[in-house]
Amino acid sequence: MATWLITGCSTGLGRALAQAVLAHGHNAVVTARNVTTVEGIAAAYPDTALPLPLDVINSAEIKSVVQQARTRFGGIDVLVNNAGYGYRAAVEEADDGDIRELFDTNFFGAVSMIKAVLPSMRAKGAGAILNISSIGARISPPGSGYYSASKAALEGLSGSLRKELRPLGISVTVVEPGAFRTDFAGRSLTQSAAAIEDYAETAGKRRKENDTMDGTQPGDPAKAAEAILAVAESPEPPSLLVLGKDAFDAFAAVAEAERTDLDTWRDLSLSTDI
Repeated sequence: MATWLITGCSTGLGRALAQAVLAHGHNAVVTARNVTTVEGIAAAYPDTALPLPLDVINSAEIKSVVQQARTRFGGIDVLVNNAGYGYRAAVEEADDGDIRELFDTNFFGAVSMIKAVLPSMRAKGAGAILNISSIGARISPPGSGYYSASKAALEGLSGSLRKELRPLGISVTVVEPGAFRTDFAGRSLTQSAAAIEDYAETAGKRRKENDTMDGTQPGDPAKAAEAILAVAESPEPPSLLVLGKDAFDAFAAVAEAERTDLDTWRDLSLSTDI
């Protein structure tokens, strides 16, 4: 039995993961900004679930959650940084305040969670950190520049963190989901207040009023949760887990295009050495 701390459990992937973790017999600290949204999950597992309020941009709440997890379960074995939200705008359209708020949650919130759990993980020489990213970090769709950037920042951090922690017995895995049947493209998706007409055929097509994806996504959150559980329980967790055929195919296409560019411009790239 392991103790999991999962952020952003009110809906979607976080909620499905919390339910799966508890169903598999593990302890789970189930968090959400509004704790009432997760109390129903915890009620079914009174001995192994601990529902707590947590906004990942609130340092006092982070400290309290980690301390309560240690008091109740003795420590945290698995941290899942799932809390986050989507934001759509052409790069030029985005409000500066919106951008900072997005990064505070999607990137800096995850950083704060990682720093809060690492002292105890280092002390026992074991642990797993799973950072929920997005295929958007790889494919950079028009209109999702800032969201993609927030997830790309998390992935860059995760790569270095993995190299720092692996010798200490702690694994780090980035999870890149594709489109899943969650609230991400609905309630959880925000966008710029203003739209510039020149971007109507690029970023504009992906604004909420023009997007028909919500409710039709191909991914099953329950199956994604089982895949994440399998990774966390693996003796050799991967550095990256891509979830969904759409994400897998998109990842492969980007990798192939990047390889083509690399080979095409090889001579110029190599020409700059002294």
